[in-house]
Formats: sequence, structure tokens, C-alpha cells
Amino acid sequence: METLLTQLPALIGVVVGTVGTMIATTVAERARWRRNQTVRWDERRLDAYADFARAVKEVHLLALGMLSAHRPGASRPALDREQGLARLAEAAERHTLTWEGVLLLGDEATVRAAAAWRHAVRALERAARALPDLPDDLGALVQRADEMRDGFYQAARGSLGVRGGTVDQSRRPAEVPVPATRR
Repeated sequence: METLLTQLPALIGVVVGTVGTMIATTVAERARWRRNQTVRWDERRLDAYADFARAVKEVHLLALGMLSAHRPGASRPALDREQGLARLAEAAERHTLTWEGVLLLGDEATVRAAAAWRHAVRALERAARALPDLPDDLGALVQRADEMRDGFYQAARGSLGVRGGTVDQSRRPAEVPVPATRR
């Protein structure tokens, strides 16, 4: 009995050490799993945002191409109406499919910004489909779509934790030349 009492502190130390190791390992594994999940979802969110941006931008550019003959100073060559309508139909389908990814993975602010950009581009698309009838506020429609794009990019970057400079392209001062790669 006396031998057991002398070894009891050592046994308690082993048990406490084992329990402590198990707890520390469990906590570390959970933290690592959460980090991996966060990275995985951030990658999926980035893919969803980028796919959506490409799809909406495609609709935007097709609509601008169809409208360019009616926009003074437009740098984009005019797109034939029939060809433009066919391409718009395809692009609108991709746009709708990518919208689902944003709805599924995006945070509230990004989904709101994406919806605003989507509606602004839809207004441009409606104007292109209505040719030869033009809306009175075509310039304002283009400006609104550009501003909503900037808002989406800001919200998406915030959702992904991307830091850095401004993404505003619609508010570029007139005296700042557009880089040659952007023309």
C-alpha cells in the first residue's frame, strides 16, 4: 500500500499529462480544420465571384457593342443586331448560372452589390434589345452599370479579405490617361 502511495503522484502526473496532450491536440486539429475550411470556401467564393463578374461583363460588353453606333465617342465597334441578340442570349444564360454561385456563397453585402450590378447591366441589355429605339438616358445607364460594377468589386474584395487600392474604374478622372493595356 505504501508503494502505491509513493507512486500515486507519478501516476496522477501521467494521467494529467495525457489528458492535457489530448486536449491540446484536439484544439489544434479543430483550429487547423477550421482554417482549411475557410481557405477552401474562400477559394470557392473567389471562383464564384470571378465567374459572375466575367459573365456580367460579357453581357455588358455585348450590349455596349450593339449600342455603340448610337453612342457618340464609343470606342467599341458596332455589333450587328442579329449577331448581338444571339450572343446576348448565350451570355444571359451563363450570367444566370453564375448568379446562383454568388447567391450560394456570397455574403449579404456582396450579394446586394452583385444584384445591383446585375440589374444595371440588365437595363443596358434591354436597351440593346430594344434597338432601334433608344432610351433617353443611355449615358446614365452606362455610368450606372460602371458604378455598380465598382461596388460589386469592392464588396467582393471585402468578402475575401483582399486589401489594397481602389477598384473604381467609373470614377477615373478625365486627366488621368487610360493605360494602353486597358484600351
